[in-house]
Amino acid sequence: MSRLMRSPKERGSWYWDLDDFAEPGLESALSVAARMCDVLERAELLFPSELRYNWYVLGAGTTGVTSVLELAKTPLGDPGLPERVRGTRPTAHPSADIADFEVLGGGTWIGEGGHSHTEYRLVDLSLSTAPTGLSAELSVHHDIWGLYDFAGRPHPEIHQNNAPRLAAVLRDLTELFGMPPEPGERTYFGASAVDGVVNPEPDQNGLGPDLTSRL
Repeated sequence: MSRLMRSPKERGSWYWDLDDFAEPGLESALSVAARMCDVLERAELLFPSELRYNWYVLGAGTTGVTSVLELAKTPLGDPGLPERVRGTRPTAHPSADIADFEVLGGGTWIGEGGHSHTEYRLVDLSLSTAPTGLSAELSVHHDIWGLYDFAGRPHPEIHQNNAPRLAAVLRDLTELFGMPPEPGERTYFGASAVDGVVNPEPDQNGLGPDLTSRL
């Protein structure tokens, strides 16, 4: 298997309220995103390639415009990136702003036999740019992080090849921020713990839940 099935809702997610870590705003959020991506890149879970964000007008709501900005020429830590982001503001909405952004890119997962594969959006990273406070969220949508695949079949080798990598990233981000993440809400596809995804109890046949009907 070289292409992963992706669940429409999170398999696991982790949230940090960063009010005490950094100031709110776009510049601060991009700087924090760069530091988080340093951790994720070292683990080969996310190689940032683009930013995606929606534009809204205060008091009026969303404009319906989404921008995607490639990071090839201006990486996340570049001091000129905030101005590039603002430069994509839709001309029809001169007062529009963004409330958050997603950092998108590919990552490496390890299959059976130790073979490495690249998957776009192996992990998702988003940060808030709102003036009310800085926050960050990391999420995963694939079955490789748990003991069972989406059909409920055990895949211990794939789990062992990937789950410890995610746990190590969560530990490193906890050290970076000086606080553990808040596990996200349970979805149909799984639940989160501070150090990774929660594995369900097997049934009498040693199988996990079959989740394929909602994929």
